[in-house]
Amino acid sequence: MPRLRFSRPESGPASDREAPAPTPASVPTSVVPSRPITAGDYANTSNEDRDLIAKVQARLVSEPDNANTRRDPEHWPRRIAALVAEQIEVSGRAITERDRVRLSRHAQAELLGLGPLEPLLADDSISEIMVNGPNSVWVERSGRIELTGATFLNDEHIRRIIDRIISPLGRRCDETTPMVDARLADGSRLNAIIPPLCLNGPTLTIRKFFKKPLGPADLIARGAATTELIELLRACVLGHLNIVVSGGTGTGKTTILNMLSSFIPDGERIITIENAAELQLQQRHVVTLETRPANIEGRGEVAIRDLVVNALRMRPDRIVVGECRSGEALDMLQAMNTGHDGSMTTLHANTPRDAISRMETMVLMAGLDLPQRAIREQISAAVHVIIQLERLQDGSRKIVKVNELTGMEGDVITMSEIFTFQQQGVREGKVVGKIMPTGIRPRFLEKLQQNGINLPPSVFGFSGRQTGA
Repeated sequence: MPRLRFSRPESGPASDREAPAPTPASVPTSVVPSRPITAGDYANTSNEDRDLIAKVQARLVSEPDNANTRRDPEHWPRRIAALVAEQIEVSGRAITERDRVRLSRHAQAELLGLGPLEPLLADDSISEIMVNGPNSVWVERSGRIELTGATFLNDEHIRRIIDRIISPLGRRCDETTPMVDARLADGSRLNAIIPPLCLNGPTLTIRKFFKKPLGPADLIARGAATTELIELLRACVLGHLNIVVSGGTGTGKTTILNMLSSFIPDGERIITIENAAELQLQQRHVVTLETRPANIEGRGEVAIRDLVVNALRMRPDRIVVGECRSGEALDMLQAMNTGHDGSMTTLHANTPRDAISRMETMVLMAGLDLPQRAIREQISAAVHVIIQLERLQDGSRKIVKVNELTGMEGDVITMSEIFTFQQQGVREGKVVGKIMPTGIRPRFLEKLQQNGINLPPSVFGFSGRQTGA
């Protein structure tokens, strides 16, 4: 009969022991404490508390497993709470009901969840979690980084939490593969790097996603976009324009890609391709593809480029690539140029002009000796719109430019700015400004008109009769 696979607690002081072992194989990794754990549940954890959790762990090791426990997601949280109460009674400790509940949640988080990360993941005000070793856990709130009081017992504790996250995904992080990209159950992005590559201990970075993807109204409320800009972007998606979202690290590229994808009609077949699945599309007809790293023998790797090529054989109406980083840019451009209009991707660049240069560089990374002009002709023919994002000095993330690629003059790709962010100053530490239309009518209006899409002239900053779009 299968049993829970915990490592047996060692003898000696609790402070010298390793952290509780990873989730048992019979427990779904999505099982978390039945009530949200708070930072207060972890505050002032004593060695006596750790001893109690270790004894609960030892009891679980000796208990049989059966099919009923696997079907009931609340079985393990209830059982751990019962064992905590039993151990408190056996030890003769006199504690309040509040402390008993705190200990139960703590034990559940350690044995079933992600330990000290649980209260940080439950805090909706936190957008990023950065673990720089056992005693240095930082978070980002409202664009500002701050140190927290959360700690791990030791390096091994962090390693076990990492393994608990990535093992169900078929990924590994050890001395032979000391770096890994993965995702949490809610789609949050995770990166981990361990010694010997990281000298200050296992380092973990989690980019949290909102439980509900931000929609157009949310972006308008946060000042990241305007009603007119959202109206234009919706028309671009419905009109099957090819869009590249450009920006630096942490500027909100995936958030914007999610928002743009929400405009795709429900009846279209969408293929998403990502290193770690993060997109949260709500349409019914979505196929999600995810890359696979090489195994310990260096075989079996499936890169984004392989998935893009395969996606072309899957009868997609739209291809959405989470991020282009290398040679897959060539295959993406060819897909955009061969009947897969309305495709979207993101890339890292600081300006729209830099985005074009990066696309050229990534095409060359495909290993083909293509002339520079041929590459630029591919880009100018395939990409219609570049949306540029930026994190401003106050930590806010905004769309700062929307550019249309208009063709080529000689060997240079030409662009026109449709929208641009106009900063008016800084008030009480907050950037004051708004993204405004430049008054230029984009050339893609004719394509929109062919798709039966009409935009009011006010979208482009002037009044008059309705513009063909």
